[in-house]
Amino acid sequence: MAKKEKKGKKEKPLERMTAKELREYALSLGGEIVGVHGMNKEELLTAIKEVKGISDAATKTVKAVNVREIKEKVQTMRQAKLAAIAAGEPRSKINILRKRVNRLKKLTRKVA
Repeated sequence: MAKKEKKGKKEKPLERMTAKELREYALSLGGEIVGVHGMNKEELLTAIKEVKGISDAATKTVKAVNVREIKEKVQTMRQAKLAAIAAGEPRSKINILRKRVNRLKKLTRKVA
């Protein structure tokens, strides 16, 4: 069975669309955006907003978080933890480092 569409259906806000929906929307704009299939969601949003003339200042500004940078921090924290264990640091300091690693790993999952 086909899905029923509402007559007065409103269009979804761009930020709520999935990457797949954004790609379809960018392709429907014509040839104004090049390389749609190679873009991720953030790149698609900025390209569509640029074409439509929507300024990002009107939307809320979100601090850009890069997963690779977070994972590099995780690696440095793990090395610091191993160094603390080797140096015979108190267990409380080692637990602090362990908790920081755990928090950063959770952040990577949330960002992805």
